[in-house]
Amino acid sequence: MSDDPRRHIRAPQQIKQLNEDLLARRDRGELPFELPVLTVPGRRSGTPRHTPLTVYATGGQRFVVGGFPGADWIVNVRAAGGRATLSTGPDADPESVVLVEVPPEQARPVLEAWPQVTPEGVGIMVENGVVAEPTPEALGALTGICPVFRIDPAR
Repeated sequence: MSDDPRRHIRAPQQIKQLNEDLLARRDRGELPFELPVLTVPGRRSGTPRHTPLTVYATGGQRFVVGGFPGADWIVNVRAAGGRATLSTGPDADPESVVLVEVPPEQARPVLEAWPQVTPEGVGIMVENGVVAEPTPEALGALTGICPVFRIDPAR
């Protein structure tokens, strides 16, 4: 199998700025919704890195999708052995978690559900060349390109 160039797509600068704005608004209590934030140590610096993510809960399990496969948070999670914290609000106690990258047969249904889970997020993926169209079939075809992680409680 050839190395699909989409595996290296990183989040564009405007997404990084949007994330920073969301985090600041969350910290000030200005968001009308809960915003899950993943915190993982930077792979080189060890400095905690905070990334807002969409969490999909189904069948008693929680998942996140790496919509930009070359994103720093994905590399940092892998370098940290999946160990991270997840919090839903500035005053919420962070939950210690382990992100487990799931195999293709578990990843595909999560990817296929993604257009319903986060239509805006999928739209951004389309705009940035990760996927051609915002359909379950197109997202399912990203199996093996966009990683899917199951969120497990840390033990």
